[in-house]
Amino acid sequence: MQEKVIDLHTHSICSDGSMTPTQLVKHAAENGIAAIALTDHDTVSGVEEAVAAGKEYGVEVIPAIEFSVKSATETHILGYYIDIDNKQIKEILKEIIEKRIERNAVTACLLQELGFDVTLEEAAALAPGGIIGRAHFARVMMNKGYVSSVKEAFEKYLSSGKPAYFGNQKLEAKTSIEAIHAAGGVAFLAHPHLIKLPDDKLENFLVELKSYGLDGLEGYYTDYDEAMQNKFQSMAKKHGLEISGGTDFHAAMKPHIAIGKGTGNMAIPYSVLENIKNMVKRSNK
Repeated sequence: MQEKVIDLHTHSICSDGSMTPTQLVKHAAENGIAAIALTDHDTVSGVEEAVAAGKEYGVEVIPAIEFSVKSATETHILGYYIDIDNKQIKEILKEIIEKRIERNAVTACLLQELGFDVTLEEAAALAPGGIIGRAHFARVMMNKGYVSSVKEAFEKYLSSGKPAYFGNQKLEAKTSIEAIHAAGGVAFLAHPHLIKLPDDKLENFLVELKSYGLDGLEGYYTDYDEAMQNKFQSMAKKHGLEISGGTDFHAAMKPHIAIGKGTGNMAIPYSVLENIKNMVKRSNK
């Protein structure tokens, strides 16, 4: 019998305005995905709804989050199996919201300075969940014909090092990992290739993160070719880290990415989740 497949990196209306948590879970069920982690950016507001929907549609839903943390480039930390009512998590999210408001205002100004007629209000209109991010600005740019896709907007203007990128993250990686652990979860480094460090420096960064308690890294991801996948899985093994995997599904915001499959025939085995579950059990003994 074919092994069940999973997707431990998905997003809902909380981050991109394209699917509600319930719609996301239903979509996963329709595509034969056995388990998903809802990893919205810097918010857990959709988790409770997603977990309830999972029971209805027969999809295992892992309560999770994706933190943007302070670094020289761009670093994201995934937290799996967190208690969304944890006091430390709530305090961090309150601070993040304040910084996000500042970042969004600056992003709008930077885009306007580049000659794009893009406003904060237009981005907000695409975020009925109230959490505005760069993907919303990218969607406005695409809708107005400035770029052909959300991906192009990020590659040319909105990703780290590009002219409309404003990185005001104040959350330290160490703090995010400690908060995830305090909430009963485990911490994984998301898409390490997007940190944009040469392999030797990336490994040094991994060692630093592990000293803070990092539990693993994303060993399967949409952008990886076979060589990258092997490299990151080998790095994880070398440094005693577990692996996770996901597509970074954003529904209509990133239409080229399919849930559970990425841009092709990606299939993350359920055994990846079983290993994470065993890690959670060990850490919470």
